[in-house]
Amino acid sequence: MINKISILKSDFIGIYAKISEDLAVLPKNVEVDVAEEICRSLGVNPLLLYIDNSYLIGSMITMNSKCVVLPPQEDGAHTSEEFGGRRIFYLKDKFNALGNDIVVNDRSAIVHQGFSTKSMREIEDNMDVEVIKATIGGIKTVGSASVLTKKGMIVTPTAEEDEIEFLENYFKVGVKAVTANFGSMYVGSSVIANSKGVFVGESTTPIELGRIDDALS
Repeated sequence: MINKISILKSDFIGIYAKISEDLAVLPKNVEVDVAEEICRSLGVNPLLLYIDNSYLIGSMITMNSKCVVLPPQEDGAHTSEEFGGRRIFYLKDKFNALGNDIVVNDRSAIVHQGFSTKSMREIEDNMDVEVIKATIGGIKTVGSASVLTKKGMIVTPTAEEDEIEFLENYFKVGVKAVTANFGSMYVGSSVIANSKGVFVGESTTPIELGRIDDALS
């Protein structure tokens, strides 16, 4: 199932929300009807919060089924129970827009090329994944350039065929290059999804909608 939505009157919904198979982490000031629609359609529980007094949740955190990674200024502010029993890890690195800089599932992760070796080891140990540095379609903020679920992956249209083939082998899902929100290459900022459903920004065109649906639904 794929639907259009806006969050806080913005079509760049991935900036504000982080979605897993069981959880929708949303800003505290999200519209009530929007939170209800997301949770109902994606079959997830809501968690409403701010990260470092910011409502840009999707840009600030990342998670898989085992661990949620938060910026260090949040240290001690959250419990494992809030995040569905996940381990909580506070990553101390100069890159702290973690949702923008990490794309991860339960098997593998790609991170911003600027992350330190120490940070890569800590991500690997806490999230229990293989970690590599890379760009996606030349974009360093790999989380903003992609959306990854159990069913598939979409990436920025600047990704080339050999890169798409690598991503398919690395994450073990089908990968398609698409745009969203009327031509935006930052699909991670424009789309939220899990294996049960997909939401796109309101300005996504019918052609884009069909391509995203083919990849993730």
